Parts: sequence; structure tokens; C-alpha cells
Amino acid sequence: MTSIERKLISVDDLIDAGFVRGKDAGALREVGARYAIAMTPAMARAIDPADADDPIARQFVPSARELVSHPAEMADPIGDRLKSPAPGIVHRYADRVLLKLASVCPVYCRFCFRREMVGPTNGETLSAEDFAAALAYIAKTPTVWEVILTGGDPLILSPRRIRETSEALAHIAHVKVLRWHTRVPIVDPARITADLVTALKATRQTVFVGLHTNHPRELTAESRGAISRLADAGIPLLSQTVLLKGVNDDADTLEALMRNLVELRVKPYYLHHGDLAPGTAHFRTTIEDGRRLMAELRRRLSGIALPTYVLDLPGAHGKVPVEHSVTAEDSGHLFTDRDGGTHRYEDACSAPDVP
Repeated sequence: MTSIERKLISVDDLIDAGFVRGKDAGALREVGARYAIAMTPAMARAIDPADADDPIARQFVPSARELVSHPAEMADPIGDRLKSPAPGIVHRYADRVLLKLASVCPVYCRFCFRREMVGPTNGETLSAEDFAAALAYIAKTPTVWEVILTGGDPLILSPRRIRETSEALAHIAHVKVLRWHTRVPIVDPARITADLVTALKATRQTVFVGLHTNHPRELTAESRGAISRLADAGIPLLSQTVLLKGVNDDADTLEALMRNLVELRVKPYYLHHGDLAPGTAHFRTTIEDGRRLMAELRRRLSGIALPTYVLDLPGAHGKVPVEHSVTAEDSGHLFTDRDGGTHRYEDACSAPDVP
């Protein structure tokens, strides 16, 4: 494994660390000009430099393939902007809203579905004025039972900001649950301090933390310690995983990940089919490949270790269980959304040609 002690935030940093060849720098600088780059020391140390197909590197080291988009891809693949009635708010489901507190992350995943909206050029945090407007929207919308804190990554905020957010939401009586979605305990575990854990609990509401992790090697000794600090504090933990070609699209890897998570007191929640974000076709599997993997996991795993395999339908129609889809007679797959609408989804996973 590589010894890295500082965050890598540029192509030059990646070259110096030995993760990128100098001859590839031109194309990758073009990628970096379009999409943010960042890898924490924790993830850099988890990479095996002798493995050309290392699954950790594949998630964080940019590729020239990101410069070419599949025709089906779009800047807002799940329709966040279509369902944003106030700054920082996405209200797609009646009983819950997303509150996007930050536009930055400790790492930038190369497959991120919000890659057009995150990064330091998009403003680091929600302004005080926009935060007040978001709170006002939640307060005047009594159907909102749960607030999902997201971004970017909300746990990149200081414990003080996290506590202030929790305390502000605690004044809204109809909000009963706060769910923080984060990659921090995995990719920057030292940030999960006693002060941060206390800040998460500074509310009358029930608090959940949803962890994003995609490969069992991400669960280092340090990240296991961070997860334990959250679990020991009594915070229920869920996981979200993205099905990624070349990272975890085999049953052995997913089985190991889900078993490890349960042993760490984390309930596997969602296995996401890859979204149609620009320049990510090389990460997506077919729907049928995902179904086969889920069938195999059902044969191997206890129910407490099984996530739900979901697709977030383009156009803001919400998540649907992939295993309940119907294969169309001509091509593609038919999905029924929560309102009874039917949507055709075509696989968009062919690797584009690299310019």
C-alpha cells in the first residue's frame, strides 16, 4: 500500500503519488477542469499500486473516459433541480426532503451523480440566507417527517455547524427523523471525533447515519474505528452502495462487503444501479447483470445483510426496486413508479471511446 499523508487534489498530486502516468496528464487535466478531483490519505493508502485494476483507485483516480458522454447521460440524472422548491431543498417524496448543506466532499467519486453540482467551484456551504429559506420551507410543509442531510458531504462541516443545524431542525415539531448521508467515516475517519458525534445527537429527533461504501477494502482499521464510535453512541447506521463495473460487480465482493457491514452494526440499505451522470458509462452494469448478482446474494446472505437493489428513475420519478421491473419485448426495461406511472429504461453502459 502507498504512504500518503496529504489530500491529493490535482493531476500533479496524483502523478507525484504514482497514481497517474505523466503521459496521461493532458487528458486528465481536461477531466479535472470539468469535474473536481480529491482523494484523502486514507483512501490513497488503501490503493495497491501494483494492481492496474485496483478497485479503490478506480473510484477516485480520474480517467480520460470521463470526457466522453453516452447519449443517454444528463447533467441532472435523477431530477434534483426539478424538485427543488427552495435553496438547498429537494422534495421528491411527500414525507421527506433532502437538505443539501454543502457542495464539497472529502473525496470526489468518479461516478458521482451530482458531479455537475459539487466541488469547490460550486460554493462550499449553503449560505445563511439560503439555510434560513430552507428551514422556512420545511417549517411550512407539515408532511415532512424526515430530513435527509446531504450535499456534497454534510459531515465535512465542523461539529459547531452540525450542532447548529440539528438544533435548528429540532424546533420544527413535525420533523421527527434526521438522516445524515456521508462518506466521511469511510474516507476521512479521523473527522469522526467525540465532538462530532455529540453534535449529531444534539437534537430531540431520532438520528440515523447513512454510510456510502462500495468495496470491503474501504473498511480499513481506521474506518472501522470511526463506525464503532458512531454505533457505540447509539446512532443507527445504514449503508448505501453503488453497483460499479470493475469495482464490485461480482458476488464475492458484494457478499464480503455486506457481511462486514453487518458485523460493524451497519444495516445494508440500498444497492444503487449507476445513474446516468455524464462520463460514467464505463462504470455502469446492465440491469440484467445487477439482477443476477442480487439473485446470487439472496442465495448466500441472511436477510439482515441484503440491500434493496434500486434504480433512481431519470426525470425525478424516484427510486424503484430493480428486481420488480419487467423486460420489454423489444428492448429495455419497464418500471412502475410509486404513482403507478410506467417508464422505459435502456441500458447505457457501453464504454465510450477515449479521445
